Amino acid sequence: MFNVVKKEIPMGSKTLVIETGKVARQATASVVASMGGTVVLCTVVTKAEEERRDFFPLSVHYMEKTYAAGKIPGGYFKREARPTEYETLTSRLIDRPLRPLFPDFFTNEVQVNCMLISLDKDNPPDVVALLGASAAVSVANLPFNGPMGAARVGFIDDEYVLNPSFADMENSDLDMVVAGSDKAVLMVESDANELSEDLMIGAILYAHQEMKPVIEAIKDFANEVLPEKVEFKNALAEEEAKIFDEINSKYRDQIKEAFSTVDKKERGEKIGVIKDAIVENLEEDQLNSYLKQFKEVEKNVVRENILKDAKRIDGRAIDEVRDIEIETNFLPSVHGSALFTRGETQAIVTTTLGPTKDSQITDSLVGEIKDNFMLHYNFPAYSVGELGFPMGPKRREIGHGALAKRSLKFAVPTIQEFPYSIRVVSEITESNGSSSMASVCGGCLALRAAGVPVKDNIAGVAMGLVKEGDDYQVLTDILGDEDHLGDMDFKVAGTKNGVSGLQMDIKIEGINEEILEKALMQAKDARMHILNIMDKALPEPNELTPLAPYFTQFKIDKDKVKVVIGKGGSTIKGLQEEFGSTIELQDNGEVSVFGENKEVAEKTKEKILLLTAEPEEGKIYDGVVAKVVEFGAFVTIMPGKDGLLHISQFKEDFEHLTDVINEGDNIKVKLVEVGRQGRLKLEFAES
Repeated sequence: MFNVVKKEIPMGSKTLVIETGKVARQATASVVASMGGTVVLCTVVTKAEEERRDFFPLSVHYMEKTYAAGKIPGGYFKREARPTEYETLTSRLIDRPLRPLFPDFFTNEVQVNCMLISLDKDNPPDVVALLGASAAVSVANLPFNGPMGAARVGFIDDEYVLNPSFADMENSDLDMVVAGSDKAVLMVESDANELSEDLMIGAILYAHQEMKPVIEAIKDFANEVLPEKVEFKNALAEEEAKIFDEINSKYRDQIKEAFSTVDKKERGEKIGVIKDAIVENLEEDQLNSYLKQFKEVEKNVVRENILKDAKRIDGRAIDEVRDIEIETNFLPSVHGSALFTRGETQAIVTTTLGPTKDSQITDSLVGEIKDNFMLHYNFPAYSVGELGFPMGPKRREIGHGALAKRSLKFAVPTIQEFPYSIRVVSEITESNGSSSMASVCGGCLALRAAGVPVKDNIAGVAMGLVKEGDDYQVLTDILGDEDHLGDMDFKVAGTKNGVSGLQMDIKIEGINEEILEKALMQAKDARMHILNIMDKALPEPNELTPLAPYFTQFKIDKDKVKVVIGKGGSTIKGLQEEFGSTIELQDNGEVSVFGENKEVAEKTKEKILLLTAEPEEGKIYDGVVAKVVEFGAFVTIMPGKDGLLHISQFKEDFEHLTDVINEGDNIKVKLVEVGRQGRLKLEFAES
């Protein structure tokens, strides 16, 4: 019934298993990839082109099923719903190295789905999904210039570790995922604990070396499954070449002049005029072809200027960073803020401090994760002069925010060191190149402006590449057009001591060690330049902002925790309502109190200590009469603690005790004795 092809591929100390022919046979191609107890089903479905397009409609979706980890989904409906942030980031991780391995002329619709159906604690699923997707596309009869390989690298005890487990990663100074072809590196995603450029290069090369045998094994697997593949050719090559020559001969000088215009808006207007002239008299079915070749001429002009004349669009030198302006705490009611402007890219970045209960809790498949540091990135349409309806974060915004967070996270104090939840928000107000790195710079400044003890400034810069044959130029601080028309988007963030975040996407079929090293060292020079400017703007973290909640922490006897909570939480809720504070109580008796100011927090603390204190013999208390009886009065000396003031303590002549004392009276009493079962004996305190 099944025509199964299966291959076991050694990968360091682990084994990757790929299999096809048994599951999801109606898809164009399907592969079940596994490593240990982690299993991912990867499917590919393609659809022949129905109309001429000027783009490649590839979509990649990574999905996790909670049954994979033996869990039932939370929520009312008890089923998986919208993608989690991790699923979105993993979808991007797979998409980015796959895309450049398809030829430019191929525009058929391709959908890749990777579904996690089993998870163990030793094998993270993202690398398994990357390798499974590579194998599935390789057997899908597509013009795929792969396979690609992938590997995760950790750095533990000064050694590189291949595909470390979840537990191993807790002790690692590096979390890097690398994808590449047999010839070169295609994609890098990483965060690090201030590692040197040499160590980062070493990790990338180590990963690439280790994945090469896997790539060869996937090739053998694909040849066994699909010994003869359809040969894809660009049927429109001659027509496209003719259109390119037509546009190039008529409009090249105008396009060249437009790309010598420094101002992005003015440059865009000039290019728009040229585009309108090209399409003015075209038929509907000609538009896509002419617009595609117009972009090719644009690309050719910009790349020629850079490679032949080292001339960039805005006139900068190849390794020059744009002008930077910084303003901190310019928003008067915000805990911490920074306005970071680099050329035509600008970000308003804010920091908000809150009680630890505001930490983000994520119910992941590997367990509940509590994170006191959040970073959210927003990219409104107006930042690039476009119309757009705000619809919440898309994949790109989630990805850029995650990169900025990873770059800053190593320096953000833990909740034990700094007992606040921290939320950073980056609002991109202008964009022309690397708004994610502007978010890193602005995010660090906003944190320090709020008084978060981030010891060093952290900066980021985006590098680009233009490569034709053996000729290439690495560009520092790329513009949007240089990113769009170039061959690489390489973002590096870190301190003066080393790299904290790195993301690389290659649009061609990979880069070699020489280019990688040049890009990293050129990025280091740019980072140092930006850090010097940031150090002048904010050399040290400010004092903690008075706008932040005031925090106090203390400990009570763990046996008294229930007293503070009260029946059904009534006591702790009442305290929070009474003082307008937030109380966080641990089982071991640790108490954290957040108030809008010091007075609120200290009054809350005083009341809690009073609630949990034990009566002391010989101590004088300000008591309140709770009840008068025939043989004396019960007096409340502490919350929940009443003592008896015997009638013999009253020296006055009276017919009824209520003649001299009544409920609600305030009196000073001395605790004489704590008897059996906690009974308290009182006497009047000497005045």
